[in-house]
Amino acid sequence: MSDKAAATQNQASAITDPREAKAHKLALLKAAGFEPYPHKFNRTHKAGELQDKYKDLASGTETEDRVAVAGRIMAMRNNGMFLDLNDPSGKIQVFCHKDSMSEDQLKKLDFMDIGDIVGAVGTIRRTPRGELSVRAKEVDMLTKSLLVLPEKHHGLTDVEQRYRQRYLDLIMNEDSRNKLLMRSRIISTIRHFMESQGAIEVETPMMHPILGGASAKPFVTHHNALDADFFLRIAPELYLKRLIVGGLADSVFEINRNFRNEGISYKHNPEFTMIESYHAYKDYFDVMDLIEELVQAVAMAVHGTLEIPFEGHIINLASPWTRKSMVDLVKEETGIDFMPMDAAAAHAAAKTLGVFVEPRCNWGQVVETVFGEKVEHKLIQPIHVIDHPLDVSPLSKVHRGNPRLVERFESYINGWELANAFTELNDPQIQQDRFMDQVAQREDGNEEAMMVDHDFVTALEYGLPPTGGWGMGIDRLTMLMTNSHNIREVIAFPTLKPVKN
Repeated sequence: MSDKAAATQNQASAITDPREAKAHKLALLKAAGFEPYPHKFNRTHKAGELQDKYKDLASGTETEDRVAVAGRIMAMRNNGMFLDLNDPSGKIQVFCHKDSMSEDQLKKLDFMDIGDIVGAVGTIRRTPRGELSVRAKEVDMLTKSLLVLPEKHHGLTDVEQRYRQRYLDLIMNEDSRNKLLMRSRIISTIRHFMESQGAIEVETPMMHPILGGASAKPFVTHHNALDADFFLRIAPELYLKRLIVGGLADSVFEINRNFRNEGISYKHNPEFTMIESYHAYKDYFDVMDLIEELVQAVAMAVHGTLEIPFEGHIINLASPWTRKSMVDLVKEETGIDFMPMDAAAAHAAAKTLGVFVEPRCNWGQVVETVFGEKVEHKLIQPIHVIDHPLDVSPLSKVHRGNPRLVERFESYINGWELANAFTELNDPQIQQDRFMDQVAQREDGNEEAMMVDHDFVTALEYGLPPTGGWGMGIDRLTMLMTNSHNIREVIAFPTLKPVKN
């Protein structure tokens, strides 16, 4: 090490605050005439590309192949002679030696730390120990990092910090990077699958003047120019069905963000991603088949198999998935058949099961509550829970065989609702009546009940063909495919309680 380099290191090491030590090196770098934040670097290869291209290069072999790589320094050994550079594709070692680098180039190493982003130009070699390396001719600072990374061997383990500083989590944790990369692949697979089905991708409003499309409590915002309140979208359903009415296509889909002003849990985030889709001339049986095919396509794309591990279970996604009615599942689990009961008898039965139900709840709401308490969490293998009560399904078409039920199903895996689907209600008068019932429920204290969307009823009066529709939570699907227990693991920036001060 040169006298000047030694002095630089001594000065930096004498500073106890890590940020100050890095800032000191930054000042020295500028004083030496080097630009610590250049505009560009002409990279020729990513680390992963080189690892693949030279996978058969024998140990101890030198080449004349010239490359330029760039990445973040994650390790430095032998006073900077060996640098481990990470980029999104992987890792490559950079070998910095006086035999191949000028004195001016070697001086730059004195100002470099773990965490800095650097570029290196040189030739490919594989060390006698088998490490693929770039024998550097030049090494340039591309971004001087001013904060110290967590210690390498322990990584970033504080869960709260990981979610609040996702960028730091991604630098330190390969598992976090892989989950978000897999999420991207899942969304891409969904999009290509839908297009292969002849569906077209569309966009609908995220600010709604009327609350509708799902049963949920909304976020409210105010539009200053219009001096009007709007609801952040809880579902795109009513707008997507308008597009089917208009004949834009026989099948439409939207990969959409929704916002529900509800609690946060390991499987709920107030801002979440769904795919929602509608298919003219289809019913809920057709949609069951489609959802199975879609989930299978995703599993094959990311795992290459239909048997995937999740929290100690092997989930078998092969068709056909089980199909059972909500009432039958409740009867199997509790021994109580709610089908012949009226609302009063249903309330009494729920009480004997120890399930609390709000007094204002109707028959269907009681059944749904008992199902949620007694059955839902036990549905580990894929199942379509079909034929829901009409009382809790204001947008679904009445069941062909039972007027108390509708042609609706929810798909469950690992005790989670993954998808929700209907044979869509397309009779405008019945839809108007259903909306009015929702209004009565809101007046009775149900904050999640819908409002009347008169324009949607008007659209139905022009004619919605027989239609099957469905929505699926992409966050939960990603949890399933990545064996993640917490939804925050698969959302890059989950909703967190604000930090005061």
